[in-house]
Amino acid sequence: MSPGMLKMWISIAGMGFMFLAIMTIYLSRYKLKGVLRIISAIFAYLFMIVAGITLLIVLLY
Repeated sequence: MSPGMLKMWISIAGMGFMFLAIMTIYLSRYKLKGVLRIISAIFAYLFMIVAGITLLIVLLY
């Protein structure tokens, strides 16, 4: 697989993580209550961090 194609797949994975982060942030703020709200917020921010790291990989390499 060429380096350009590998970067494409990594960036698509980063966009997927961003989409998951947006959906879980929405759930944690507007739909869930109590402990589930906290757990989904933690997952949302973890997804956002992983998305940022994957996009930094694409930009720096």
